[in-house]
Amino acid sequence: MKHNLYPEFKNLFNKEVGNAWFSPGRVNLIGEHIDYNGGLVMPCAITFGTYVVAALNNDNVFRFRSLNFDDKLDIPLQPEYKKTGESWFNYPLGIIEYFLKDGHQLQGLDLLYYGDIPISSGLSSSASIEVVTAYALNELFNCGYSKLELVKLAKEVENVFIGVNCGIMDQFAVAFGEKDKALMLNCDTLDYKAVDTNLAEYVLAIINTNKPRKLAESKYNERVQECQAALKALQQELDIQNLCDIDTATFKRHEHLITDAVVLKRATHVIEENDRVKLAAEALAGGDLAEFGKLMYASHDSLKNLYEVSGKELDAVVEYSKTNPNVAGARMTGAGFGGCAIALVKENAFDKFSEEVTAYYIAKVGYAPSVYSSLIGDGVGLLKTNITVE
Repeated sequence: MKHNLYPEFKNLFNKEVGNAWFSPGRVNLIGEHIDYNGGLVMPCAITFGTYVVAALNNDNVFRFRSLNFDDKLDIPLQPEYKKTGESWFNYPLGIIEYFLKDGHQLQGLDLLYYGDIPISSGLSSSASIEVVTAYALNELFNCGYSKLELVKLAKEVENVFIGVNCGIMDQFAVAFGEKDKALMLNCDTLDYKAVDTNLAEYVLAIINTNKPRKLAESKYNERVQECQAALKALQQELDIQNLCDIDTATFKRHEHLITDAVVLKRATHVIEENDRVKLAAEALAGGDLAEFGKLMYASHDSLKNLYEVSGKELDAVVEYSKTNPNVAGARMTGAGFGGCAIALVKENAFDKFSEEVTAYYIAKVGYAPSVYSSLIGDGVGLLKTNITVE
């Protein structure tokens, strides 16, 4: 269904539209389960995202509407807010709460949201809505935040107001993303480098397993604890603050300190994956998509065998991809146990890839995935013209 956002805003609020902003979703191209180990990740912004159309009102009321969900909220301007239930509007409400807490003078707003990121897919729809709201408020009320400050504020909202213990990668990627560039981000220092990523004849295929990620949170916390145990063991001989402070060669010289076999597997993945990100940046900067594809496959194998966060659904996508000569590489992306896989697929073969991976997946898993095509897009920003979206 096509949505022409400005007329729909006028129809809902009976007023001419103000401005519209867009913030993308993101995928992580390589560097998984690295963010909480002080290492390098390589996300990029995608061409799906969250749109918001906003106009000031004189009623001192925030009115939240979405073209994706029936639930809505009208709430007066007040000194503080609390999360209520699980509705989508908690994300923008949390952003407003933090702007007020920082002492900014706000007034009522009429807000219409639309998102084309698949919900619960692991493509950062929550970070997208947080960042687009923060960016819009910052411009509407001249609050003077830098982009990095908005990223940190949005992460704080996710952690404290929403109650999800995520790292900073998602908010960073959707804010700082650049067209045709991957971001090599140091999760410890927040230093980053935009790496030229010319996909040439390829597109980024995003394959949503459509599996509910019920295990992800408990297993995520378990992996964090295992990494902390590995770090503690290595600190007997090494002066390090994070696992990713050392490279694979150094790790091999000291891995005897880790006596638990499972913990050793986890640490091996983290340190080798961090090195893979550096190699991936070199491959992409040199336009070597074949080498980058090999690193994607190696990353998936490590996540499957050493970190054990994959599953038959994600594995099925990668297994099929390895048989298709039009695919340069594939891997799971995100926390695992469901969510999405990504693949680099030749654009002229995408439709056939979509059909064949779906058939393979149904045979292995019993139901269909959802397959999308994306390019690498820009981060958050003001939209210059009216927008019609699917």
